[in-house]
Amino acid sequence: MKVRPQHLIRYAACIVAAELVAQVYRRVIHVNPTTVALTFLLTVLLVAAYWGFRFSVFLAVLATLAFNYYFLPPVGTFTVADPQNWVALFAFLVTAGIASELADRARRQTADAVQRRRDVERLYSFSQRLLATDNVAELLNAIPLYVCEGFGGKAAAVYLLSSQQVYRTDPKATWLALQDLQMVSSRGEPVIDAQRGISLSPLHLGTRTTGAVGIAGATLSRATLEALGSMIAIAVERAGAIEKLSQTEAAHQSENLRAVLLDSVTHELRTPLTGIKAAVTGLLSDYNLGETERRELLTVINEETDRLDRLVGEATEMAQLDAHKVELHMALVDIATVIELAVEQSRTVLADHPLELRVSASLPKIRVDSERIAEVLKQLLENAAKYSPPNSPITITAEQKGERVITSVADQGYGIDDFEQSLVFDKFYRGRDQRYSAQGTGMGLAIAKALVEAHNGSVSVTSQLGRGSVFSFDLPAA
Repeated sequence: MKVRPQHLIRYAACIVAAELVAQVYRRVIHVNPTTVALTFLLTVLLVAAYWGFRFSVFLAVLATLAFNYYFLPPVGTFTVADPQNWVALFAFLVTAGIASELADRARRQTADAVQRRRDVERLYSFSQRLLATDNVAELLNAIPLYVCEGFGGKAAAVYLLSSQQVYRTDPKATWLALQDLQMVSSRGEPVIDAQRGISLSPLHLGTRTTGAVGIAGATLSRATLEALGSMIAIAVERAGAIEKLSQTEAAHQSENLRAVLLDSVTHELRTPLTGIKAAVTGLLSDYNLGETERRELLTVINEETDRLDRLVGEATEMAQLDAHKVELHMALVDIATVIELAVEQSRTVLADHPLELRVSASLPKIRVDSERIAEVLKQLLENAAKYSPPNSPITITAEQKGERVITSVADQGYGIDDFEQSLVFDKFYRGRDQRYSAQGTGMGLAIAKALVEAHNGSVSVTSQLGRGSVFSFDLPAA
């Protein structure tokens, strides 16, 4: 057996301690043999408490020999003249041995208690990290790292029976072989291989084994390994259940959205078709219509056809934006020029609303596709007009903040509650209270958002119920 240098130093220290006690009581302080024996015994107890049983027994033998040689007559020899001294020596040695064992046991129990407390703290911290993630794939990739960080390992791996996949801290690490993980999973019992420095445990979910976990470079107790395996199994099962629940809820929401979308699109497409059908029927059924009546019906057909074309155009544009197939023609322009273009294109919808412009004269130019940004502004203006009472003012503001040019459209309409503010830029979403009272498919704001983001900008809305809304978008200054 190879003796470590640290142990040699401790054995040497025991020799020095025995000799030091003997010499102090021989040359400095003269006391009776009982005091000497108690001092030796105290020294043995201290060694047992801090260094362990083997060193305390070694010191006890040395103390017995020193006590005999220096303090029992005839002094200076290992001969024992009085039989009573044999009894005293034997009693001293037995007492020292028993005391050493008790002190060493207390030391081990204290160390075990400290280790158990540390393991409980580590397991608690580990469980908190497991609860922070509900995505199964993300959790499985993170667990090996959590195990290493929490328990001081060099590498860790998690094996799942259901997918036959292994998730590692380092894909190139070979310390935790797939065969070892599969073996532990099939046996259902933890394995601690101190020689290789690895610990493995099955993932138990009740009586069912779902996989295995392994850690290299850290030796864990059997109880800690079993707790670790159970925690991982429960966390993976929990994340899977939450993910399935989320998917079910998402499917349910998708069905609701599909129903609303179908209802909205059907309504929006049917309205112009109904107008066109009615006008065509009137023209075909009555040949005695005057020029004025015929012109009115043809005007209806023309307007409703334009409306139908716009609806189809919005749907097509939304599909192109989703596929990132929109081509932008970038150029340096003034935002004031873009605002003028958008206002001109929105004259009809703004007819019943006073318009106020607040555009700073010192704004920097922006590099954009002016037609596309004018379309964004037009969507915001139409949205403000659609959801505002007649004759209520609409304000357009353009200002610079840092390296961004911010353009806003403010109305004095019905306002949007906090919940809906996070949804208004979603495709096909329309306000709950105005879903059927105002025309539209719910694609306008989604198109505006996609166009702004294509220019490296962002959109936002602030609103108060009954006070109106402010829709803003920012673009980088050139």
